[in-house]
Amino acid sequence: MLRAAMPLALALAFFASGCDRRPDDVAVVASAIGGDTKLADPARSELGFATRLMLDSTAQGLVRFDASGGIEPGLAERWIVIDGGRSYIFRLRSAEWPDGKQVTAADVVSSLKRAIDTRSRIAIAPFVAVIDEVVEMTPQIVEVRLKRPRPDLLKLFAQPELAILRRPALAGTGPFRVESGTGPVLLRPGFDPSRAREEAEEPDPADNVRLRSERAAKAIVRFAARESDLVLGGSYRDWPLLAHAEIAPANIRIDPAAGLFGLAIVSRDGFLAKAENRAAIAMAIDRAALTALFRPEWQPVETLLPARLDSAGDPAIPEWAALPLDARKTTARNRVAAWRALNPEGSLAIRVALPHNPGATLLWSRIARDLIDMGLRPAQVDEDADADLRLIDAVAPYDSGRWYLVTACRLCPAPLKEAIEAARDAPTLTDRSQRIADADMALTTDAAYIPIAQPLRWSLVALRLRAFQPNARAWHPLTHLRETGQ
Repeated sequence: MLRAAMPLALALAFFASGCDRRPDDVAVVASAIGGDTKLADPARSELGFATRLMLDSTAQGLVRFDASGGIEPGLAERWIVIDGGRSYIFRLRSAEWPDGKQVTAADVVSSLKRAIDTRSRIAIAPFVAVIDEVVEMTPQIVEVRLKRPRPDLLKLFAQPELAILRRPALAGTGPFRVESGTGPVLLRPGFDPSRAREEAEEPDPADNVRLRSERAAKAIVRFAARESDLVLGGSYRDWPLLAHAEIAPANIRIDPAAGLFGLAIVSRDGFLAKAENRAAIAMAIDRAALTALFRPEWQPVETLLPARLDSAGDPAIPEWAALPLDARKTTARNRVAAWRALNPEGSLAIRVALPHNPGATLLWSRIARDLIDMGLRPAQVDEDADADLRLIDAVAPYDSGRWYLVTACRLCPAPLKEAIEAARDAPTLTDRSQRIADADMALTTDAAYIPIAQPLRWSLVALRLRAFQPNARAWHPLTHLRETGQ
């Protein structure tokens, strides 16, 4: 890792020496880490970060995220939730496709039906299955009818995967239009037909965005050289690279991201067959030491749910959480020794699936040490390989305990899956919240997931982008970078 880091360190030292700050009256230059900026159909393809950002920029949904991670109007100018959370009614604003044709409720219905089709590959498919019908009520009004009450779905409607698209061209309604050209994609603010044409002002060139997708190392170098204003999509994977960069702390922005960062149990053979042994691994990991390898402020967690959310109870706390770390480690060693005494020919090998990047190298150094210390024989395998433990690093798309349960339960036995499905199928919100609490307790008792922390998400932000706000969704629309009138 040190040899790979040296060229980056030298480049950053060179670039940081004498470059001026970028002026305020030019287009924002942004780098997105992960994937590429080529548009893809979210119903048919798994989207990378850069593709999601492009989709969000060029094809808004009924609602969108604002700078703080809250909800603001997209194609819908207003909406109501009725029938106890079983019906969402959206009134569309005036909007145009790139060819100037008016967007209609029929267009919206067609796009949403494709996204929620049972064959759809969108990542949030398990959570939009509650949608029963999408109906055109008038040319300007769309109703989304649900099988069961869900008054908390607006954040799902704001996801890029539910952007309103006209296929097969994957045309959207903005807020940006893509200009042709070489190099980074040039995004220009689109015309808003809700304003009178004679009142529409010529877009300020400073409101344009030049967006490129690239590896984190290149994006960091570019930012350090004052050749860009923004780097989005940073995670634990690339965080160690910042240690070699001469970037002011004021430019490094950390999101208070809500989600999962931990190890899913994906094998129940051998030592992992018993819940007490799976819990032993959870006990043995020194979370504070692990997160401190990245940044001292990265707080470890010991529960599956980060807060009560829509559960009837507080997050379930594992029995071992009351023990000090030394006692946890001793208990873990004793359980390995007891299992070995009963299974002298059994294997203590534990395969941990991790990606190959600087952050995973740091992560593995701590996890391997703790597993060896308890008497196991850990081995790192590719992230898609057969494994016993698999890293989950995901930001929650909305604030429901069911998302955490479904995402953490990677290879759960039938009773746990049935407990989660019971929460999905609950006929009332009160029943649903109790079923979520029951499932949280069941997964915690079973030790089906080993929590470590909340996801680490970071951005590099030029000081001139004064509208940028860290938020729990770790999502930053390109329309909310510069303050109005800046």
